Amino acid sequence: MSDEECKELTKSCDSAIYKMKKLKMRFSPTLNASIKQLSMAKANSVSVEVDENPSPSGDKWFESPENLESVRQGIQEMSEGQGEAFTMDEIKRRLGV
Repeated sequence: MSDEECKELTKSCDSAIYKMKKLKMRFSPTLNASIKQLSMAKANSVSVEVDENPSPSGDKWFESPENLESVRQGIQEMSEGQGEAFTMDEIKRRLGV
């Protein structure tokens, strides 16, 4: 490729890049607004439900306020060093099961 052809190609590429930048500036606000509008519409259509039952299986035992208070009390006692932890084998042995 000759120097003249190279200069002509560079000029042509520069012109194309300039046109692309101009188009980008022209359509970017519209495109950004459209994306934002779609994102907001999607976010507004999302429905979130919160189940206050801490059991992953939805165990009804955890729906009792008395049971939850017992759990909270046990957690507090353990954090204060007042509780004891047992394995399932120890619990069965103590219960005679």
